[in-house]
Amino acid sequence: MQGTIASLQICTAHRAPMEFKTQARALANRGLEGDRHAQPNGSRQVLLMDEETLNKLGLPPGNVKENITTRGIAIQTLAKGTRVKIGDAVFEITKPCTPCERMDEIRNGLRTEIEGQRGILAKVIEGGTLRVGDAIEVM
Repeated sequence: MQGTIASLQICTAHRAPMEFKTQARALANRGLEGDRHAQPNGSRQVLLMDEETLNKLGLPPGNVKENITTRGIAIQTLAKGTRVKIGDAVFEITKPCTPCERMDEIRNGLRTEIEGQRGILAKVIEGGTLRVGDAIEVM
């Protein structure tokens, strides 16, 4: 299964608007560089969201927190433990992402509409640089 990065979104501060990046660094055991939630202890995971799901919901990519939006790959079908090479980095699928309990964590009050469809969380196993258009490959 192969695809490409459609967009990269990072929120750098609490309640700050989403920043759309053309490239970003994935830090091993931390997440995306600049992500306000990235932690040195490795607790932060990256949200992978496929473009098809966003389009189905009528959401622009930035409406769903810090994430890597993918094109041409069905993220929802990847099982826990699957490794995915995205750009120069390697990610491991950990679990589905469930909606945040705090309404303000999801843009435009869309909590019920995106219930169960927010994507998949993954941890960064090997760091690297990601660019919009880079290949995504299930290992």
